[in-house]
Amino acid sequence: MRLLVIEDDKDLNRQIAQALEQSGYAVDRAFDGEEGQFLGETETYDAVVLDIGLPKKDGITVLEEWRANARVMPVLILTARDRWSEKVQGFDAGADDYVAKPFHMEEVLARIRALLRRAAGHATNEIVCGSVRLDTKAGRVVVDGAPVKLTSHEYRLLAYLMHHSGRVVSRSEIIEHIYDQDFDRDSNTIEVFVGRLRKKLGVDLIHTVRGLGYMAAPAPEESGGRR
Repeated sequence: MRLLVIEDDKDLNRQIAQALEQSGYAVDRAFDGEEGQFLGETETYDAVVLDIGLPKKDGITVLEEWRANARVMPVLILTARDRWSEKVQGFDAGADDYVAKPFHMEEVLARIRALLRRAAGHATNEIVCGSVRLDTKAGRVVVDGAPVKLTSHEYRLLAYLMHHSGRVVSRSEIIEHIYDQDFDRDSNTIEVFVGRLRKKLGVDLIHTVRGLGYMAAPAPEESGGRR
């Protein structure tokens, strides 16, 4: 899952980005409204953390212009604790949730998980597909009760496929959602990661749909299982 953090305080921006990266997300960063708006309009993100008080262009304006241009990614706004009016403006502009400064980083992580969960139609932090369980809070994968150790990119790929289980996902979509802006994107590496995941999981979960991409779904004999 790929996220964008727009915050002009460089230390806070770095802290948020690091916390998100440690939780298994690919993260891009911007430090003013103009740069943030450009990235939000030209890149593909699963969610955005957006500060309201930005230089060059304020966060409310950025958000309003995104929504006017049909950019529908979930947005978590950062507001000043005592500025209730900012929260109202944010929601009216199209925000999905907010966190008031100063905040605990765990709250930001929890709210991001909730936004991603709702966007993909899941009710809890645990996503189940056949015998594979993905705990998005703990960043843990379990198959038939046994933990599976994955690299960061393997985890991102599996998480994206399982968030969208039952739907065919193209290679280009995967690339847009699991790599940050600065990563050298090569579609051939997706096939490598899929091969590694299949070997590590040891179950028939990731299916190749020839000419279209990949789909996470339990094997036919498991199709009645919980997702």
